[in-house]
Amino acid sequence: MSETLLEVNGLKVHFPVGGGGLFGRDRQYVKAVDGLDFTINRGETLGIVGESGCGKSTTGRALLRLIEPTDGEVLFEGMDILKLNRGDMRSMRREMQIIFQDPYASLDPRKTVASIIGEAFKAHEKLSAREREEKVRELLAVVGLRPEHITRYPHEFSGGQRQRIGIARALALQPKFVVCDEPVSALDVSIQAQVVNLMKDLQDKLGLTYLFISHDLRVVKHISSRVGVMYLGKMVELADKRSLYSNPQHPYTRALLSAIPQPIAGAKRERIILQGDVPSPVNPPSGCRFRTRCPEATERCSLEEPVFRDIGGGHHVACHYR
Repeated sequence: MSETLLEVNGLKVHFPVGGGGLFGRDRQYVKAVDGLDFTINRGETLGIVGESGCGKSTTGRALLRLIEPTDGEVLFEGMDILKLNRGDMRSMRREMQIIFQDPYASLDPRKTVASIIGEAFKAHEKLSAREREEKVRELLAVVGLRPEHITRYPHEFSGGQRQRIGIARALALQPKFVVCDEPVSALDVSIQAQVVNLMKDLQDKLGLTYLFISHDLRVVKHISSRVGVMYLGKMVELADKRSLYSNPQHPYTRALLSAIPQPIAGAKRERIILQGDVPSPVNPPSGCRFRTRCPEATERCSLEEPVFRDIGGGHHVACHYR
């Protein structure tokens, strides 16, 4: 049986909007993440997919407390990191890191590669300048860059090379868990495969555990062990990738999968076109949040919120009719 590394219970992230009424009593909130429950096993990759605005990136950042959750538990090796004080959380960051989406915006243009990657060692380890430089050179080799790149600035690299620098920075302190927040979406398709394969190789060599966030279901299928589907702050389906891609249960998952281009010429898949726009996360629909766009919705869907439950074999779904 796989060992659980991270357990998430009832995770919520609500952002206040507007000034509210007297004493803020009527203040409204964007319910970006509104009650997530899932686990990630040691050494696996859990992929999270969904449309823009569904809360997947907010989820990843909340797990690391880059955004403070409103409620819930995030148990890392049994310890609730949401209860840690500032000093203890600083120590915990050695174990939990993030690879950002945009390799152009996430690297300081005024710093050299030596400084960008070496920052982690300055903050967490007592090393001499020579020791830091040696470690940075080792990390560059690990991610497929050359030692002489250590003195260069971000603008001297391609997008793929910049993301390799970002990966090296995330791995500097030998973390156990890495949030990958759409790490290849800003890259050319030809470079995406190289970076994803690098991440898979590093996972095998270093025993890493990933939360891989993406809107590209083909990339997620390639790298993930299990896949979760989010809609408007909720998880609507979660299963191992083979089960989810071959036998999707939730109507929203089926619609997403129907949009994947077929790699074989002449192959056809019936496209499911969802009607309407994603509702506002400030005032989500009653009952099932997907019901306003679901072709199978009934009156029950507007009155009762479906329970996110296991329908067999670890396949979880939030739908009244599955």
